[in-house]
Amino acid sequence: MPSGNPFSWRFVAPLYMGSTLNPINSSMIATALVPIAAFMHVSAAQTTILVTVLYLASSIAQPTAGKLSEEFGPRRVFLAGILMVLLGGLLGGFGRDSTMLVVSRILIGIGTSTAYPSAMLLIRRRAESSGMSKPPGNVLGALQIAGVVTSAVGLPIGGVLVDAWGWRTTFLVNIPFALVALVMATFWIPKDVKMKGTKTVREISSRIDITGVALFAVTIAALMAFLFSLPRPEWSVLGLSVVLGILLIWWELRAKHPFIDVRMLASNLALTRTYVRFASLMLCLYTVLYGVTEWIGAARGTSALEAGLLILPMSVLSALVVGPISKRNLVRGPLIVAAGSCIVASIGVLFLTTTTPIIWILLITLIFGVTMGTMSSSNQTALYMQVSADQIGTASGLFRTFGYIGSIASSALIGIVFRTKVSDSGLHHIAIIMIAVSVIALVMTSADRRLKVINQEASSATS
Repeated sequence: MPSGNPFSWRFVAPLYMGSTLNPINSSMIATALVPIAAFMHVSAAQTTILVTVLYLASSIAQPTAGKLSEEFGPRRVFLAGILMVLLGGLLGGFGRDSTMLVVSRILIGIGTSTAYPSAMLLIRRRAESSGMSKPPGNVLGALQIAGVVTSAVGLPIGGVLVDAWGWRTTFLVNIPFALVALVMATFWIPKDVKMKGTKTVREISSRIDITGVALFAVTIAALMAFLFSLPRPEWSVLGLSVVLGILLIWWELRAKHPFIDVRMLASNLALTRTYVRFASLMLCLYTVLYGVTEWIGAARGTSALEAGLLILPMSVLSALVVGPISKRNLVRGPLIVAAGSCIVASIGVLFLTTTTPIIWILLITLIFGVTMGTMSSSNQTALYMQVSADQIGTASGLFRTFGYIGSIASSALIGIVFRTKVSDSGLHHIAIIMIAVSVIALVMTSADRRLKVINQEASSATS
């Protein structure tokens, strides 16, 4: 058991740094698509595959990394992921064709996806070994800031890098950060417990549930292919995803060590509701990050960098909100605030026009910052308390996968509404959908009795 403070800065620093890489890479590439298209002599639309493949790789890799962390040790998985980020950064930074860039983004997506689920498992094990009776709120809050809130930072960072040194820097910037994270993790994260005995390939395959992982991967791939096909839906692909999903459930119900514990999700409906809440509000937040910034750039004529800087205060405010909520392990109240503030901000978007003063746009994005901060910290605390220590790696990865589903659904929504022209009326249609989603999230949260129990458990543990 660690002496003194179990969560020293040496222990948490590599976890935080590793967890920033995935969200920043998710958004940073947006500012580089046009110059990449010019370099590759293709249309800007063709370069969007660089966004798609990272989303797809990450959504599959997050729960997979959690499962691997539970079986082989979170430190090992974390270090392997950082090495993949290094390789992806080098490959993309010196890439000469689109294939190299796509492979680079896949490696970066998989590598950065190991950080969050392995960090959650490391934190949970450290807390239990230290005899803590409550979630380590400060640590979880900082992890959430690193893991979700920083997504908005990627746009201005990408804009600065591309304007100053070109599009390759959006890949190469991963190298110094990954090297620092690698060194810190090597020396500061305690080694995993040595695996007992020698396991055969068949035993390892059974423990990891390779078939379940493969079925989950193709199901998610088919679902995302359908979402990205909008506004020209490929219904056959949707049908394929449904069939694959049914096959996945059938297999997992019979697996000895299921990758996705379907029985647990069916019996633990509170956890399922946490996933749905997270996906719903992430849909709204990513619509702001990409839809509103696209409207600001197209309808108001501002640059990508200026639009990104306009969104930056939203990220800063959300980081400030996360701290006090996570420290007190608050859940139900902040979740109600998250849905309510999302409704208010979405109504504000409904009244935006090209003549609206910038100050009002900034005010609306700041309200969304309250949504981001309250939603991210409270849902993570709920997740922490809704699963056991031996399930938290996979559960945390699946949590992030639902966030990606929300973000991709927002991309589909933006693509449908703005398919012919970016306009005020299109933005208002988006706002109406966001209001409806937020109302559903509010009703779901208010009616969730389990959240009241979690609040009482957290309060009794804190006192």
